[in-house]
Amino acid sequence: MGLALVHSRARIGVRAPAVTVEVHIGGGLPRMNIVGLPEAAVREAKDRVRAAILCAQFEFPAGPITVNLAPADLPKDGGRYDLPIALGVLAASGQIPGEALADTEFIGELGLTGRLRSVDGVLPAALAAQAEGRALVVPPDNAAEAALATGADCRSARTLLEVCAALTGQRALPEATVAADAVTPSQADLVDVRGQAQARRALEIAAAGRHHLLMAGPPGCGKTLLASRLPGILPPMTQDEALEAAAVASVSGHGLEPALWKQRRYRAPHHTASAVALVGGGALPRPGEISLAHHGVLFLDELPEWNRHTLEVLREPLESGHVHISRAARQCTFPARFQLVAAMNPCPCGWAGDPSGRCRCHADAIARYRGRISGPLLDRIDLHINVPRLPPADLRPDAPTGESSATVRARVQAATARQMQRAGRPNAQLDQAGTNAHCRLSADDQQLLERAVDALQLSARAMHRCLRVARTIADLDDSHAIGSAHLAEALGYRSQPMPGAAQAA
Repeated sequence: MGLALVHSRARIGVRAPAVTVEVHIGGGLPRMNIVGLPEAAVREAKDRVRAAILCAQFEFPAGPITVNLAPADLPKDGGRYDLPIALGVLAASGQIPGEALADTEFIGELGLTGRLRSVDGVLPAALAAQAEGRALVVPPDNAAEAALATGADCRSARTLLEVCAALTGQRALPEATVAADAVTPSQADLVDVRGQAQARRALEIAAAGRHHLLMAGPPGCGKTLLASRLPGILPPMTQDEALEAAAVASVSGHGLEPALWKQRRYRAPHHTASAVALVGGGALPRPGEISLAHHGVLFLDELPEWNRHTLEVLREPLESGHVHISRAARQCTFPARFQLVAAMNPCPCGWAGDPSGRCRCHADAIARYRGRISGPLLDRIDLHINVPRLPPADLRPDAPTGESSATVRARVQAATARQMQRAGRPNAQLDQAGTNAHCRLSADDQQLLERAVDALQLSARAMHRCLRVARTIADLDDSHAIGSAHLAEALGYRSQPMPGAAQAA
């Protein structure tokens, strides 16, 4: 008879709550029970653990074994508890020293041969173990991910036998090391965009203040090309931002590439994606596209082709920066501080307002097409621009090119530094008090703003967003105050008529 305690971690959203694996071996007929709200994969651990222990040349106890995963009211899923359960069985039966388990946490799925397989959600577990002052043992495929938790004592082991050898003092486990950072692909450069001076300017303003952007224009005018270049002109993520984004990727089930953990994500889901795919969910809640784009860019192409209900779920995350998912048994909160870039055609055929006059769409069809996007969603997008069809002269191989991403990024970083020094956050994330404090206007400019609000029928939210855009334009000009030119340009991004507006009317 014996009792052993082993420390591990669960996965609930981007959190990693502590789980204590309690193993008791008593007298009686052989059996093994796992309690503590285990899902099917956890209940099946008893067969994997038995085979792994025997393959490691240990003796599997013949008496009744009870495994309790505490706390009992926290649901447990996946194969992450295989390793701690196996170690608890060995410690309770006296085959390894139980006291060696006190200062270490263990996560890993066991194969029948005793080899450790990777699991998801290791980075949040490493950060939580570091906060508790314990070491963490993970499978080798998770070692680079766990090492992203700077200062944490993370070790990797290939097999159950290696872990037992380390606990008995026969050999030390190697430290987890961080993978080398990858280089951003050189082909994603703004220099590839020909012409489109206004769109390039709007993209720079969006990057400098983290503003949301909507581009409208005919097919093939460069909307997707422009959107894909936005991550390349954004400033580098801070250490905390990179860890937050990496933690979301770690629990997503799609895997985390440790070499790319400092790069901003660019997500471009297809317009047939569901609301759950966009915001996250499922019986065991997983992050959606908006969380996978945390501190990065979410590009929605063909915006009117999206299901309207799917688009409406973006409204709250655009304001709050997080999404709360509630299910019958679980509730999870995922971060979702993303930058939205959307693109659309002006009409069903795409050519409304084109000088060629090729559009034959009826005014009612154009109105229905544009009406698929709700006013409240459009109200939350700071910059609205038209992207016209390029003239043939701009498409020549010898046509002059614009500035490179590196040149634009230097101006964006300078403007971002001013915002962080002034308010500690990008302009797009200013709250009401921050907007009033940092976006002051002169008396004449205040009258200009009021007249524009009346003429354009802007809401209070849209007015405040115009002020924040004007503040960003002033930061790009290295101006301490918002000038008339800055305000006029910001209002211009709200007043541009969509191509073919007269035809639709």
